[in-house]
Amino acid sequence: MLSPQEATDRAADLIARARQAGADAADAVYSANASEGIQVRLGKLEDVERSEGEHMGLRVFIGQRSASIGSSDLSPAALDELAERAVAMARAAPEDRFAGLAPAEILTHAPFADFDLYDPADPGAEALRAAAEEAEDAARAIEGVTNSDGASASAGFSVFALATSHGFAGGYRGSSHSVNASMVAGDGADKQRDSNWRHTRHRSDLPSPAEIGALAGTRAVQRLRPGKLRSGPMPVVFDPRVSSGIIGHLISAMSGSAIARRSSFLLDKRDAQLFDPSLRLAENPHTPRGTRSRPFDGEGLPTTPRNLVEDGRITGWLMDSASARQLGESPTGHAARGGGGAPGVTVGNVHLEPGELSVEELIADITEGVLVTELIGQGVNGVTGDYSRGANGLRIVNGQIAGPVAEFTVAGNLLAMFAQMKPANDLEWHRPINVPTLRIDGMTVAGD
Repeated sequence: MLSPQEATDRAADLIARARQAGADAADAVYSANASEGIQVRLGKLEDVERSEGEHMGLRVFIGQRSASIGSSDLSPAALDELAERAVAMARAAPEDRFAGLAPAEILTHAPFADFDLYDPADPGAEALRAAAEEAEDAARAIEGVTNSDGASASAGFSVFALATSHGFAGGYRGSSHSVNASMVAGDGADKQRDSNWRHTRHRSDLPSPAEIGALAGTRAVQRLRPGKLRSGPMPVVFDPRVSSGIIGHLISAMSGSAIARRSSFLLDKRDAQLFDPSLRLAENPHTPRGTRSRPFDGEGLPTTPRNLVEDGRITGWLMDSASARQLGESPTGHAARGGGGAPGVTVGNVHLEPGELSVEELIADITEGVLVTELIGQGVNGVTGDYSRGANGLRIVNGQIAGPVAEFTVAGNLLAMFAQMKPANDLEWHRPINVPTLRIDGMTVAGD
């Protein structure tokens, strides 16, 4: 795999080819990855996956016209053709007065900070298999587990580089390590499935495979013999496994492109009191070993720690350069680049600050409610904020967990949900978006 400097040189070379083909301006991204994964089931090797790939994406500008194209054929002849095709496409594209590279005066430049995103140690197939087997053995040892959907362990390495025609060039590398287990509990018609996984930059940061597997088995057994919920309004508590999704909907609605298109339920809510004043949502793309840490964004702008919500109010939109121009503001360093196309928007290492109450204290006064541990479906309207998801979980009766429940729906409106949101103190730190257990009163449950 190329070094970050070699990857950056490849991106800069493609920029030179685009300029030679007639582009007024351009940017190029290079990405490469290599990964290996081992899956076992019932103590036997089930699958071995190895993959390697390289890809380059090119975006060119002819005046206010632009086009994007990508290729995994990186031979010199193929790159020349790629540049020529991109320029021809741009000449035929409609004008867009908001198109263009990021403002040159706010680009960041090397040397870039090192956030320790790369673990050079490759565990190899034998160690990965041992980890998968350990996770499955621990899960199958849980009383009530009757079958296995398998356990897996993987390791991967990546390089990303970006170059622009107006002075930016940079790259960085990363690694990823993960262990996953999925178990089945019960017999006959009374079977339940659940899982557990962890993903880190460094292998040494993973919990033991046995710990990961045991929790997968425990979760599956916990779901056996589910009951039904009555329908009606009641407090809904979201487990950390699913509470991050609610914050994910907020982040999507904060996208500058959604605001510019007037397709966000946060439209005209920039200065509104959406949450309790004590609530704070923080982003830190500079977290050491963070799964979403990065030294620059997809347009070459600096990334910066910031609060996305402070004193219960959002602090602004998340903007790439195009949406910033549409809104008459400045880009915020949240641009994201894939293999091709215009930049999107992403955030890095977000967490909702925990509350003061334990989960037990948070639910102590709930006479009848539900703890959601799994959400199903995609029933969220990003324009209106209407929220309706299928769910499974655990009944709450008189402040105590009172057994599993399944196949119910929780519904509300995200703005009303934000206003009622109360976090517990059980924040975990291993997800891209880390959110503690959340209690939201007044939601509608459709059960039996």
